[in-house]
Amino acid sequence: MTSTSSNRSGSTRPASSAADAPPVGPAKNPEAEPVSRDPRPNLLDFTLKELREFLRPWVDRPFRAKQIFRALHHRRVTDLQGVTELSLSMRQDLEMHVRVEMPSLVRSQRSADGTVKGLFELEDGASIEAVDIPDGRRRTFCISSQAGCPLGCKFCVTGFWGAGRDLTPGEIVSQVYTLLGQEDTREVHETGDLPGINVVFMGMGEPLLNAGAVRTSVELLAETIAPRRMTLSTIGILPALEEMISWPVRPNLAISLHAPDDARRTKIMPVNRTHPLRDLMALLHRFPLAKGRQITFEYILIRDFNDQPEAARALVRLVRGLPAKVNLIPINPDPVLGDEMKPPAPSTVLAFQQELKQRGVFTTIRRQRGDEVSGACGQLRAFARDPRGFRTPANL
Repeated sequence: MTSTSSNRSGSTRPASSAADAPPVGPAKNPEAEPVSRDPRPNLLDFTLKELREFLRPWVDRPFRAKQIFRALHHRRVTDLQGVTELSLSMRQDLEMHVRVEMPSLVRSQRSADGTVKGLFELEDGASIEAVDIPDGRRRTFCISSQAGCPLGCKFCVTGFWGAGRDLTPGEIVSQVYTLLGQEDTREVHETGDLPGINVVFMGMGEPLLNAGAVRTSVELLAETIAPRRMTLSTIGILPALEEMISWPVRPNLAISLHAPDDARRTKIMPVNRTHPLRDLMALLHRFPLAKGRQITFEYILIRDFNDQPEAARALVRLVRGLPAKVNLIPINPDPVLGDEMKPPAPSTVLAFQQELKQRGVFTTIRRQRGDEVSGACGQLRAFARDPRGFRTPANL
């Protein structure tokens, strides 16, 4: 486990591994932690090991912690009264000291393709969005790790609205449990696996700027969702990516690349000035992968910017030697992004894919899902505040 810090309402959770990273993008909101209206620690923030230690003063047997943990993460109970393995008097006593707090789902929007975008209000009034993407009996939950994003990538609506605070582990895993909902009756297998559920850390925020809480949430979700069905998407925060090598549970890795060279990448992703492609790719060449896994490179296609055949050939050279696949994503336009952020013609997308395939790079094109409710890639916003707007690298 990482070192822990008592940093929220008296609860203990792993400290962020990105704390020592060099500054990237606009400064984060100084109120990076939630201001709780309730001083009791939230049990959803704890791993099983942490929960055993924390609950020792209030439970009569060590196995009680595991009973509570399984009730929270296997049965997805929403309050201590649902932990019926405990006596009524023990539940009442525990409620004096601890709580089970989940974000409130205040609005759901369903698109014609069945994709549902949920708006969540957090206990301090901050808000986030998460997306449920159905595919038959399979469901993929796109969840957020921050209430905003400080990185200011010019193709991302979240960045236009600016930085917000980090989410706690409980706020992260609660998105999955809430989206799953009570109407979905699938149960955890005896192996501990929740069938047909995939989780992608691709919502609001940069996961590795909140690496401690994301690491804990991955461990919590791994109780019921196999790590091979979880994917963490990062822009490439190198100190935290380096530390991710030692995580006890690692999800699949996706890299938000979006350009084949430093010049173009810096124009749309200011973070590239701090974490350039040369350093990122060197780290990826020694990043350990489980047998059969690949690194996914996400590549947003922007008309007349990074969609030419020469860009495809440069991309091939960049990823050569890695067990990689490239996921092409025609940019999802939004009024705040401006006229330059438009998708290429479908024929251009197919031609770009063909350039990659001819040179041996496995390539997919992401299907557009949920765009009519602004739930597609790069469209999440959630903020009820004035937009910050994009900043150019010269202003950083």
